[in-house]
Amino acid sequence: MCYTLGLAERLSMSDSVWQIRRPSSGIPRAAAPNLRGMSRVELGEWLTRELGAPRFRADQVFGWLHLHRVDSFEAMTNLSKRERAALGERASLDRLQVDTVQRARDGTRKLRLRTTDGHAIESVLIPNDERGLTQCISSQVGCALDCRFCATASLGFTRNLDTWEIVEQVTRARELLASEALSEGAEWTPRITNVVYMGMGEPLHNFNQVRRSIEILTDDVGDAIAGRRITVSTSGLVPAIERFAREGLGLEVGLAVSLNATTDPVRDQVMPINQRWSIATLLAAVREVPTSRRRRVTFEYVLLRDVNDTDGDARRLVSLLREFRCHVNVIPFNPHPHAPYQRPSDRRIQDFVAILREAGVQCWLRTPRGDDIQAACGQLAADA
Repeated sequence: MCYTLGLAERLSMSDSVWQIRRPSSGIPRAAAPNLRGMSRVELGEWLTRELGAPRFRADQVFGWLHLHRVDSFEAMTNLSKRERAALGERASLDRLQVDTVQRARDGTRKLRLRTTDGHAIESVLIPNDERGLTQCISSQVGCALDCRFCATASLGFTRNLDTWEIVEQVTRARELLASEALSEGAEWTPRITNVVYMGMGEPLHNFNQVRRSIEILTDDVGDAIAGRRITVSTSGLVPAIERFAREGLGLEVGLAVSLNATTDPVRDQVMPINQRWSIATLLAAVREVPTSRRRRVTFEYVLLRDVNDTDGDARRLVSLLREFRCHVNVIPFNPHPHAPYQRPSDRRIQDFVAILREAGVQCWLRTPRGDDIQAACGQLAADA
């Protein structure tokens, strides 16, 4: 098993109340490295070491992989035949296979992708109000945490995704959009303008792979997605948030914290991770995350009927977040068979949001997207 315990897992193993799930397997290690999972710097070092290639080859190969999205080394026509043959012998270009693509009434698409070792993961494309799309991508097969409102938690935790498997979700989505545009005779191909690490899994539990994937997705020679348009979510993995802050990621990409309760007893039940790191401890860690003038921390709040949706909850939420330069995404619960909760009434939702806004909290009410194909927030992998 190719797996090393992270800081969060080492801490949790000493906790008798609640533990982070262990993976049932490690990330598969192929005989040859997959070049899709290397940053441009890492790729340059590898090409120099393995092929004795000049440094500019890294730009060329990286562009073929992430801009032109080629499937073979033979397609890299500005490399010599010798170099292409050597790459074929020493490196891999494995792909995720597309199992299914579902399209919701509102235009949201859900992609089910299959890893080389046979596991299913899901990614969602959501049309923006303006031109372009937001892609919600996964970081794990299943999830190491046990948020009670989330369908992914019902799958258990199989393993972390490798860097190339995270990046490949965006590549496959871009290929889908290009194919659709071609078949429809469209004048232009819709662009993926925003990426959110809010799919299957806890992104900060797979910190190293997620960070490298961000470096690849933001590279100007590849997808060139602006860091300010990338958001990494967390359920409250405090040691990883502290690392996120320490390494300055808050200045590169956004952070979204799944809060979902205003008291520890309620959050203990809804999100058992709170039994290890309380609301106060979580907010203390978030307080240390540096943010730029253009970015705010996002707090996600899933509204559950008769659990966390009272006027008192709304007023406590205002009090908890008053000191933060933040905005709040209020998300009415998206029902699925794996959770015991219900969505509040429309009137209750509006009253909750009104209290936040009247107190000056920057607040958005998240409209369910793709819930008819089980692609909305909290529903991923419900039918896997």
